[in-house]
Amino acid sequence: MAEIVEDAAHGGAGWSPRIVSLRQEIGKVWRLCGVATEWSLLKAVLTHRPGPEIEAVKNANDALMLDTPDAALARHQHDSLVEAYRDVGVTVFYVEPCNTPPPNQMFVADLFFMTPEGAILARPASTVRAGEERFVAQKLAELGIPILRYIRGKGVFEGADASWIDPDTVILGTGLRTNDEGAAQVKSLLEEMDVEVVKVDLPCGAMHLMGTLRFVDKDLAICWRTRIPYAAVEAIREHGYTVVFLPNEEEAVQGMALNFVTLGPQRILMPAGNPKTQSFYEDMGIKCITVGINELHKAAGGIGCLTGILEREFM
Repeated sequence: MAEIVEDAAHGGAGWSPRIVSLRQEIGKVWRLCGVATEWSLLKAVLTHRPGPEIEAVKNANDALMLDTPDAALARHQHDSLVEAYRDVGVTVFYVEPCNTPPPNQMFVADLFFMTPEGAILARPASTVRAGEERFVAQKLAELGIPILRYIRGKGVFEGADASWIDPDTVILGTGLRTNDEGAAQVKSLLEEMDVEVVKVDLPCGAMHLMGTLRFVDKDLAICWRTRIPYAAVEAIREHGYTVVFLPNEEEAVQGMALNFVTLGPQRILMPAGNPKTQSFYEDMGIKCITVGINELHKAAGGIGCLTGILEREFM
């Protein structure tokens, strides 16, 4: 009887099975990326420099903004933000749409949520922002970063509503920008990674979870007392964090003093012009690097909103 020889294409000699996990392929098949904490060393971010879309804003409220930013000054301040990241060794990538995007494209943090295996692509809650996510999807694909899921159906989810408490736990806020259907889809994916999801309901007036909570070290979180859900404070404390509250609500509102990005343990990049809050942070041993972005604040977002986190050091 003749011997049957199978080729590699049919599982014969030379066939090489793909047996490692996706996480093990990050940095090999896929670009090095991933996040599992909010406080470890920041390595790479994704931003969008305001383009012609900001000049097209005629009515601030219709564009979900507080006031109409001066386009030239907004770009200058965004350039300063990028320079501040580069000065501390963070790699900065740009979303560069092929045509004019919606007016809030610069708030990249809302448009995806990074996990250790790649990104969950958001689906913004407002019709004003519909489509922003596709420009981020294009850039993530170009960079070679896996997109694990896109929120579908009638689900809406914005990345600023999720945050890593620790590598095994994510806190997820529902409210104006993330509905129960969107949250369920995010939760389902994270549970496939053996990540516990703590869901909390945001109060009326809170745009995102990000605006109520920031982590600055493995055991230190800063919250906005009148906006953070009590269930969130309980969950954070149960995971070993000391929770401190902002000392000055005026600076939180006017200066977006809590809307900072943690560069590494006890080290943050925060908006300039918040002397009371900055002093409060520094008294706790937090090193503060400041950058002026008050013109960008007119668009209803701060440093955290403008910064999509692509990679942090794994602890």
